[in-house]
Amino acid sequence: MTESSHTSELPYDIADEYRLELDSEPQPPAWQDGTVRVGIHASIAGDLTNALESARKLGCNALQIFSASPRMWPRAGSRIPEADAARFRARREALGLGPLVIHANYLINLATPDPVQQTRTIQAFHDEIVRALALGADFLVVHPGSARGTTLAEGIARIGQGLRLAMRGVRPGNLRILIENTSGMGAAIGARFAELRAILDTAPELPLGVCLDTAHTLHAGYEIRTADGLDRTLDEIEQTVGLDRVFVVHVNDSKTPLGSRVDRHQHIGRGTIGRVAFGRILLHPRLARSGPQGLPSRALILETPIDKPGDDRRNVLALWEVVGFGGEQAPKGEPGFSMLRGAGSSRRKSAKVGAKVRARVSAKSAAKRKRPAARRSRLKRKRR
Repeated sequence: MTESSHTSELPYDIADEYRLELDSEPQPPAWQDGTVRVGIHASIAGDLTNALESARKLGCNALQIFSASPRMWPRAGSRIPEADAARFRARREALGLGPLVIHANYLINLATPDPVQQTRTIQAFHDEIVRALALGADFLVVHPGSARGTTLAEGIARIGQGLRLAMRGVRPGNLRILIENTSGMGAAIGARFAELRAILDTAPELPLGVCLDTAHTLHAGYEIRTADGLDRTLDEIEQTVGLDRVFVVHVNDSKTPLGSRVDRHQHIGRGTIGRVAFGRILLHPRLARSGPQGLPSRALILETPIDKPGDDRRNVLALWEVVGFGGEQAPKGEPGFSMLRGAGSSRRKSAKVGAKVRARVSAKSAAKRKRPAARRSRLKRKRR
């Protein structure tokens, strides 16, 4: 390098520390072929690829997973071995599953004012991004977090800063970070779509979008069960975040009523939203087919409970039926498969063990209650 070239360099800019490294032109993923995409949150227990096999056996063509334990802080710099990641990517391609959605750790709170929690959150979310890229994920969903005693504006500003710091030096490719709307429990941010828009505006240079949860939307007070209420809700989404930035829909019925601000998911058609309303929501022209040439542009992902074996399979089939592709038109799964297979016998065994334990505890308690009376009788006899 010549002396003259040194003098022509740009001065150091502190903003470079937080600037995202963008690829020139990410290519559209293979799964964007215009077909309806239905998935479920699949377990990675035992091996990452087990989630892919579960999604296939349940009749899904998309899926969501955790990339690590969702309720524990992982070790800093936690990574997926490249051999495991390569095997996962190859198997996913062979099965034709997509999109792959990863849900971030529940402990991550990008809005927290606590400095220690901020540091842990940013490191944990950075690791989530790295693992998502290793697995070839399309979307990484994260909850906005809780402001915890500070103002909404302060919390939103911290979310933006946390997102930029977590993505520093990352080449996202096709990966997009999705901020999920919340039920509004406690000091949680993101129950109103205007709050999600404010978060997106804090980091316009990042590849951000929105994940819309149907149950959370109802909990937050949006009446999505009626035609008029749904239209008003979609109007508000369009006027704030924009429907084109809603890439994933978490399809969940609700155990709690409209405006409850309490997050409880229920099986499709068995909650306070109901099957008829789901048909209206998921088939609404503005939500169902707003991609290029009017093709489906978002994934429908179930996060419904699995209370007994087969609940997952039944919810997947119910969702295919709601969107008009039930029966023979839905992808072929494996009859009788459930991620909770065999859990019924395990629960019965646990119930029997529990009953025996309770019986022993009751017997010991009864014996303890009798001991003072026996001691009093002995004392009386001695006095006589």
